[in-house]
Amino acid sequence: MWVSLCSCMQAFARGSSPLWRIWRISEVGSSSSSGIKSLTQAAFRPCFTFSTGAMDKGVEEARFGSWKSPLTADLVASSGKQLGGMAVDGEGCLIWLESRPTDAGRAVLVRGPIGSVTAARDITPADFYVRTLVHEYGGGAFTVDGDIAVFSNYTDQRLYVQSIKEDSQPTPLTPDYGESLVRYADGVVDRRLNRYVAVREDHRLKGKEVVNEIVAIQLHEDRITEPEVLVSGNDFYSFPRLSPDFCKLAWIEWCHPNMPWDRAQLWVGEVSSDGKIRNKRCLAGGEKSIVEAPTEPRWSPQGELFFVSDRDNGFWNLYKWVEIEDKAHPLYTLNAEFTRPAWEFGNSSYDFIKQKTNEHYNSVVCSYRQLGSSYAAILNPFSGSLSQINLPFTDIHDMLSWGDCLFLECASPSQPVCIIKVNLEKHSDGEIEYSVVWSSSSLDISKFGPYLSTPTIIEFPTKVPGQTAFANFYPPYNCDYRAPEGEKPPLLVRSHGGPTSETRTSLNLGIQYWTSRGWAFADVNYGGSTGYGREYRERLYGSWGIVDVEDCCSCAEFLVATGKVDAQRLCIDGRSAGGYTTLATLVFQNTFKAGASLYGIGDLLLLMEDIPKFESHCVSSLVGDDHQIIYDRSPINFIDKLSCPIIVFQGLEDKVVPPKQARDIYEAVKAKGIPVALIEYDGEQHGFRKAENVKYTLEQEMVFFARLIGNFKVADNIKPTHIENFDC
Repeated sequence: MWVSLCSCMQAFARGSSPLWRIWRISEVGSSSSSGIKSLTQAAFRPCFTFSTGAMDKGVEEARFGSWKSPLTADLVASSGKQLGGMAVDGEGCLIWLESRPTDAGRAVLVRGPIGSVTAARDITPADFYVRTLVHEYGGGAFTVDGDIAVFSNYTDQRLYVQSIKEDSQPTPLTPDYGESLVRYADGVVDRRLNRYVAVREDHRLKGKEVVNEIVAIQLHEDRITEPEVLVSGNDFYSFPRLSPDFCKLAWIEWCHPNMPWDRAQLWVGEVSSDGKIRNKRCLAGGEKSIVEAPTEPRWSPQGELFFVSDRDNGFWNLYKWVEIEDKAHPLYTLNAEFTRPAWEFGNSSYDFIKQKTNEHYNSVVCSYRQLGSSYAAILNPFSGSLSQINLPFTDIHDMLSWGDCLFLECASPSQPVCIIKVNLEKHSDGEIEYSVVWSSSSLDISKFGPYLSTPTIIEFPTKVPGQTAFANFYPPYNCDYRAPEGEKPPLLVRSHGGPTSETRTSLNLGIQYWTSRGWAFADVNYGGSTGYGREYRERLYGSWGIVDVEDCCSCAEFLVATGKVDAQRLCIDGRSAGGYTTLATLVFQNTFKAGASLYGIGDLLLLMEDIPKFESHCVSSLVGDDHQIIYDRSPINFIDKLSCPIIVFQGLEDKVVPPKQARDIYEAVKAKGIPVALIEYDGEQHGFRKAENVKYTLEQEMVFFARLIGNFKVADNIKPTHIENFDC
């Protein structure tokens, strides 16, 4: 149930409180199946507040945007490690992959402590970097099996094997081709045949399309052999998964022009004694009359095959393949997403409780996403019941089960991305016990509580009558300041990347950097975003550059109309595909007064020529095949329509968005006489990983907006970059 924004504001306006609040009722999603048991209670929660005028003594009055905050750009840039996956070794010890901005973004495997007698330690030696470049986005860069880890090394893209029990040097498993021409991802160990089965991406055929296959690599540490091709012939593969007896292999495959969330197929084959894959069968996605995108195949301990598909209700739900019936059965039908789009390899949205002494033995532990929030649950495949696990987190990504324990990657508005360990047996009064075993932030977040803005999910009308879209709105908040009476804050709207992606409410210090200085912030889940089902996701098909642009404008206009922000100080930014939305919004609309593009796409025709294989048909799906339409949707061709300042940030090693696009935009805006700045980074690719560059980007974007449209001076001591057509 969504409480009307306007009615709530009017109700508070009639009272004497200086605080403006909106409330949302938290609910358990409805289901067409019976048996759902909620371990949570519906509750009212404050959604957003900010104030002007008289407040407590000791609070300083200052204009929005000029507030001083302890959340410095240094803290934001250096404290944000990223998680690249997790696994459990043979002793039940957690292994995770973390990338460190203070080490130029290098990603290393870390083995967690065992009990209270040891500390976490790095497994990866200093001269290695765990990362794969398959599909350019990577993911699935390592696998742990017993006491060994197999991983992809970034610099040469070869596979290596390493013992995780003691300090040891990795040993190469794949040939050295002289360049990073052959890449591997998403592998599993075949214990029966002593080999590693993985997706391979082969760039050795110059002038021809990259070849993707499923291959087997022998686990001989004393010699290197050429990998053997197991499955080939289609454009893409993912999720090669072996049955518990290693006699069957399941996998996902798809072909142009689809992305894996458009249409895909689930296949199974028998692994013969000589290692060949025989008697291949398509279990899902093969019927042209059924539009579905199966994903995440996983074998239960008993050898039953489970997977996720959106075949019935347009939402990714869990299914079980029943061999004797030769068909798939839904485990539980819910208008919610039990997985997310496979932009990267290695999604792990569910697992099995394998401990025989556990009351939930053979049950499926899973997570799902509904209306902007995540939930963890236990699904009984026999009774069809779904029981929520009561946890104080709004965002859940990956999970894995080990014994009576469950490891979850999760976050909330007050908790950064972390790994928690949940004991499914130990609970009292209905509460599940958990502990945080890893955090993406090295900061003591509790010290910054008085400076953190709490987001609310807002639903706003779009340009299409009767249609709505969603955004996470963060009001400006800082316990040390109030704004002058009657002033409204500047607004930064963010258009997320993908564009098939979703922005979440997990604690993001990069957002809090803005709100703690007096900015309002709206993170928009425009039509085309994930987490809301196929119909919402496909709003963008054929309409990229229209629906996303209009929804970002509608969000800003809604916040202006409801009195939350200053109409004269509206800004927008975005990264990658979100940068395209930003550029298109600034060129084709007049809602915003300034913008920032971070490695954003400006030329769709050039993108089609340079884009990697994985996304090579993406523009056709999102825009169409007509070159005139593609030209007309490309912001770079209509810079003459741009009428507001813009700052552009670009990595010089970007293979997804060529640096030339950023330079062309900069030169075109400069020639038009509009204030513009271009900042380029050596050694950065599609996304900034180095702490110093993350910091500089954050500071320069804010100072750029403050100088040009803010009408205030930032409190931080920042030397601004040169702005063409503005600075002398």
